[in-house]
Amino acid sequence: MDRSRPLVALLAATALAAAGITALSSAARAADAEALTNGGFESGLTGWTCTAGTTVDSPVHSGSSALQATPAGNDDAQCAQTVTVQPNSTYTLSGYVRGSYVYLGASGTGTTDVSAWTQSAPDWQKLSTTFTTGATTTKVTVYTHGWYGTGAYDADDISLIGPGGTGTGQPPAAPAGLTAGSVTASSVALSWPAVTGATSYTVYRDGVKSQTVTGTSATVTGLSASTAYSFQVTASNDAGESAKSAAVTTTTGTDGGGGGGSADLPTHALVGYLHSSFANGSGYTRLADVPDSWDVIDLAFGEPSSPTSGDIHFTRCPVTDCPNAESDADFKAAIKAKQAAGKKVLISIGGQNGQVQLTTTAARDAFVSSVSDIIDTWGLDGLDIDFEGHSLSLDTNDTDFKNPTTPVIVNLISALKTLKAEYGPKFVLTMAPETFFVQNGYQYYGTGKWGGQDPRCGAYLPVIYALRDDLTLLHVQDYNSGPIMGLDNQYHSMGGADFHIAMTDMLLTGFPVAGDPNNVFPPLRPDQVAIGMPASTEAGNGYVAPAEVTKTLDCLTKKTDCGSYQTHGTWPALRGLMTWSVNWDRYANWEFQKNFDAYFG
Repeated sequence: MDRSRPLVALLAATALAAAGITALSSAARAADAEALTNGGFESGLTGWTCTAGTTVDSPVHSGSSALQATPAGNDDAQCAQTVTVQPNSTYTLSGYVRGSYVYLGASGTGTTDVSAWTQSAPDWQKLSTTFTTGATTTKVTVYTHGWYGTGAYDADDISLIGPGGTGTGQPPAAPAGLTAGSVTASSVALSWPAVTGATSYTVYRDGVKSQTVTGTSATVTGLSASTAYSFQVTASNDAGESAKSAAVTTTTGTDGGGGGGSADLPTHALVGYLHSSFANGSGYTRLADVPDSWDVIDLAFGEPSSPTSGDIHFTRCPVTDCPNAESDADFKAAIKAKQAAGKKVLISIGGQNGQVQLTTTAARDAFVSSVSDIIDTWGLDGLDIDFEGHSLSLDTNDTDFKNPTTPVIVNLISALKTLKAEYGPKFVLTMAPETFFVQNGYQYYGTGKWGGQDPRCGAYLPVIYALRDDLTLLHVQDYNSGPIMGLDNQYHSMGGADFHIAMTDMLLTGFPVAGDPNNVFPPLRPDQVAIGMPASTEAGNGYVAPAEVTKTLDCLTKKTDCGSYQTHGTWPALRGLMTWSVNWDRYANWEFQKNFDAYFG
């Protein structure tokens, strides 16, 4: 490139352009305006879409709130906002940040996407950059994010100054006149008048986003019977989201039966795993010696002949490993005696060492056939799915939990539906996933939009969703878990009531999968949920003392003693508790069982 230019020509060009530049800059300044909504985060995260993050009242650059987000794993904790812009126009993006490797940028500019960043900002540091939009560009996405594994960052007073877009420039007014119409035991129909300038509406249930619609009505489903819910709605357009409407409180109708069913379980049930096929330090416990307090007994475990065969076998612990094991005849007699006393005895498939991957329809069919054989041979009441490790994961392009395409997911759903249809409405179906496969789906689902995430993230969600009308109990393992983000956008760790409260609240409230407010995993009924805990310190990481178990139950069923976490409802119909395991509880002098009995009577 020839960088030289005659001085006379340069001066002439400068003189000829001066008047035009002056006029243009004056006009541009007159039209320049703030294009972002809620750049100071004074209205929480309204207007922003964040993979992680929340608002805090300290530290702040100005006002009373700022963004704080923590990158984790393959997530850089990005918060983004898409705004309306004018083509062929220049914009200035700026903001204040704190932390290490914090970025502020714009994408979709139609020309050259830009970003500014800081390697280290122990105190507030201003980042600024400019860009010019392309000839046909009308939308630009502004974002801020940290970097993987570098700790939390803060952002505040983000601003995009330039010519106003083609939209209204202001969010619409809050909807007025929200009313509740038809109410059933599990749904509420809502409607409201149209708001001028609105292009969509978002319904909130108990303060949490439930769904987004383009019309002026919505039906919220998946609710619990005889439960009071508070609803609000907001209106949105390109400029952002309105304030929430006045709340409408409605109580759902009584439960006349329905999906999943209680399978004749007591109002509050105690669920435990009985070591039936192996020995460990807890000692062997005969089925006949299990106390009457245990309402559901999961025989651990049925395991595959190979991970992808689908062929499941249940082999009882040999007397060489379990000298006091009863005979097969006595074991079958004990099953019948438990059932006569109103208890449910299930075969649990999987466990830590039993990887089950139904990669083909042949494996699916073998699973159905072999599990049916186990149930029939021993006269069992149903099936518990305890798939762990690498049994379930999602293919790269499988991004919609409501319509899965991954063979191991699709085939498992099909197999379980076949078994349910084969044995009828009294068939007991339970699941015991780990938090990584369920609640972790609030942040991450599969490999993620940009790839690189663990494909097992949230992989149980499509199975639970597809079988929610057939599912008797979901008891997530609130143990052997890393920190999990709750609906308060804070990480919760094992060791106290807080973890169990936050994890269970997610199941009973529902949550947007991978942070997408338009893709919400709906809540389960409280009678479908039990809380999974270890029976003793020897049983697994995450043991909590009886006092913490009681705090958990008080918070979820009475909304008392909740600590710092605020639940999104109160669920006196919560089904109960699950523990690993009956054997370890016996080893600990039945501490877990005694506490359950004392609480529920």
